[in-house]
Amino acid sequence: MKNYFLVAVLFHITLAMAQPLPHSMVYGQKPNTLGLLPAAKLESYMGKRTRISITISGRVNRVTNTKGGWFVLDSGRGGEIEAHFTKADITIPENLKGRNVIAEGIAQKQFIADDMQHFAGEKPERAGKAIAEAKPKITFEVKGLMIN
Repeated sequence: MKNYFLVAVLFHITLAMAQPLPHSMVYGQKPNTLGLLPAAKLESYMGKRTRISITISGRVNRVTNTKGGWFVLDSGRGGEIEAHFTKADITIPENLKGRNVIAEGIAQKQFIADDMQHFAGEKPERAGKAIAEAKPKITFEVKGLMIN
């Protein structure tokens, strides 16, 4: 009888912990979906601009840190957009991986030094050779996230 009761309690605890994320769950403030752009088109939409405010939609590849809301969005063609919340007190669930989300925030291209010279007066390691294959990495500061 004790074993039956223990199995029943463990079964109910497992069911309670494995609940799927509800549709339209919001973290932070609710995103404005008026000018929604797919994450795959973000880089071409930015063009030469280094920083824009925008709302994007995409699939979460992985959650890197639940505290502070650090995650990675798929930007198509093998690219990724690293995203995190502006407010550090937001916690996102680990099972957000693989879900489509809508995120509002600020997209920014990271600066890449052509000659690997990061400080003034520092001697470059590869003098005169530009990094041709390097593309600016896009980061995204999220103000609001909604599960789609």
